[in-house]
Amino acid sequence: MRYLLDTHVLLWWRADDSRLPHRWDSILGNTEVNDITFSIASLWEIAIKRALGKLELAIPMADFSRQLQEDHGFRQINIEPEELDRLQTLPHHHRDPFDRLLIAQALETGATAITNDRHWKKYRCKVQW
Repeated sequence: MRYLLDTHVLLWWRADDSRLPHRWDSILGNTEVNDITFSIASLWEIAIKRALGKLELAIPMADFSRQLQEDHGFRQINIEPEELDRLQTLPHHHRDPFDRLLIAQALETGATAITNDRHWKKYRCKVQW
């Protein structure tokens, strides 16, 4: 199954944060069966929050991405023009531009989003938490 991780899920997984329910361990830890993806948009969001002093991350973004891919087996996805077309047509249930882009990506790729953000379900996006 293909999953797209919301930005907070990426950060919580990497930090082994207790806010991420343990039921995800067997899914996120099994990349031989599951296609676990994260968006370059999440890296962009993290970089902006770091620059504003709202988030601490002890390593450079390139290393963070590399660790997610090499150590955890996640796959980084880029932003495709079709996803931007979808983004433009989304209703405005949510004002967060990064979440809206991730929602468009989940819808276009058919991925199930892993997020605890209740707004995502308003977009008819497949969501699990």
